[in-house]
Amino acid sequence: MSGAKEKPVSSPCVSVCALDDEDVCTGCYRTLKEIGEWSEMDNSRKREVIVLANQRCRSRYGDLG
Repeated sequence: MSGAKEKPVSSPCVSVCALDDEDVCTGCYRTLKEIGEWSEMDNSRKREVIVLANQRCRSRYGDLG
């Protein structure tokens, strides 16, 4: 990519902001720590967090797709 700037990874927030007993958001499945650090993360780390959040959702509710 000759000098092109990478587009920022969008937040997975769905405006359902409530934490469970393990400090995981019941809307986006990020931890409180991940939510707090989101704006400081690079795109690679943001993608990792989204994968982790998806895994948390699947482990809680199974594969919904």
